[in-house]
Amino acid sequence: MISLTNTPGQGAQHVMVIDDHPLFCEALAMTLTGALGVSTITMANCLGDGLEKVRAGEAPDAILLDLNLPDVAGLDGLLRLKSAAPGIPVIVVSSFQDSRIITSVIQAGAAGFIPKHSAREVFVKAFTKIWAGETFTPDSYVPPKAPTAAAKAVDPAARLSDLTAQQARILDLVCEGKPNKQIAYELSIAETTVKAHITAILRKLGAQSRTQAVLVANKASFASILRSDSKGE
Repeated sequence: MISLTNTPGQGAQHVMVIDDHPLFCEALAMTLTGALGVSTITMANCLGDGLEKVRAGEAPDAILLDLNLPDVAGLDGLLRLKSAAPGIPVIVVSSFQDSRIITSVIQAGAAGFIPKHSAREVFVKAFTKIWAGETFTPDSYVPPKAPTAAAKAVDPAARLSDLTAQQARILDLVCEGKPNKQIAYELSIAETTVKAHITAILRKLGAQSRTQAVLVANKASFASILRSDSKGE
C-alpha cells in the first residue's frame, strides 16, 4: 500500500471510486491510470456497494466519493464511509460547488473536494497535495470567516466531525433503529460499552435523547446547510 508521503506515479496505487455515472467513471479511470499512475481501480455504483467492499477487507489507498448517490443523503455517506474506513483518505468528487457545501464536506473529514468535471491537471494537483498530507479545495473555493463558538454549536457537520470512528458507526446503527443489544452484537463489543459510547455521542451532539441524535445526523445534508446559511446572509 502506498503511503501518503509518496507522489502520484510512485509504486502501485489502489483507488476506489464510488459513483453511479458510467461515463464519468470511465473518464475518471483514464485520468487515474494515465495521469496518476494508479494500477488498481475498484468501482462501486452506490455507497452500500462501497461499504460492503470495505467491510469485506478491501483497503484502497484513497476513496473517491460522489455524494449525489441514490443511497446517500447529504453528508451521511461521507460520515458512514469515514467510519467504515478509518485512516483511508476520502476525496469528494461532486457537481455541487457551493463554498458552504465544500466547507461542510471538509469539516466532516474529507481529505479534499474536487469539482466533478475538473481537468486532469486538477486531479493531479489534488492527489499531490493529499499524498503530502494536505487538504485540497478548488481555486474557486472561498473559505468562510472563522465561526464563532455559537455557530459551531449549532452546525451539525461540525458536531458530527467530533465523533470518533467507533462513535460514528454506532450513531449510524442508531439511525437505522437498532437497539443497544443488536449494536453490541454487530460490533462485537459489550452492551455496556455501547451505552457508554451513546452517552458520549449525546454529549458531543448536544442531544438529550437518541431521537435528537438522529435528527442532528439527518440535518447534515446539503439542503439544510444552504438553507441555514442563507438565513444569515
